[in-house]
Amino acid sequence: MTQSSPLVGIIMGSDSDLPTMKNAIAVCEEFEVTHEVAIVSAHRTPERMVEYAQNAHKRGIKVIIAGAGGAAHLPGMVASLTPLPVIGVPVATRYLKGLDSLYSIVQMPRGIPVATVAIGNAQNAGLLAVQILASHDSSLREKVEKYRKNLHNSVEDKQSELKQLGYKDYLKKRKQQS
Repeated sequence: MTQSSPLVGIIMGSDSDLPTMKNAIAVCEEFEVTHEVAIVSAHRTPERMVEYAQNAHKRGIKVIIAGAGGAAHLPGMVASLTPLPVIGVPVATRYLKGLDSLYSIVQMPRGIPVATVAIGNAQNAGLLAVQILASHDSSLREKVEKYRKNLHNSVEDKQSELKQLGYKDYLKKRKQQS
């Protein structure tokens, strides 16, 4: 739900990060949270990054999700320039499998926090952004509670099926479904 007054800014250092970041976008869409998506490179467009970070809150953005691979400076640099919460998504890289991205994002100096999710887990970044917004929006909080209840029910259903079929038949059925 991209609109003129987005609540979540989803940014990435390169369009190659979009296949990962699409999962954060999907969560915003699922919860009907207004958002915007932009390529904002810390290295190739630093002026754009500074402008984005310094002005996001003035445009109504409440949370920024920043995905980056390799050196992964985007989440930390944005966090140093904005008063908003920033959630970093380490994007997997070809040679170091995203560990370089993860280390870069989580090793922030004191005073510049960046919430960080697992490598490639933009879905959790989207969920965390929604939960941050839900702390001040009761209708959104109800949607989060319903989502959590559905997760709970899904596990209970799987447990029931596992108990009924036994692990061998359960695994066969799961393999056939995939």
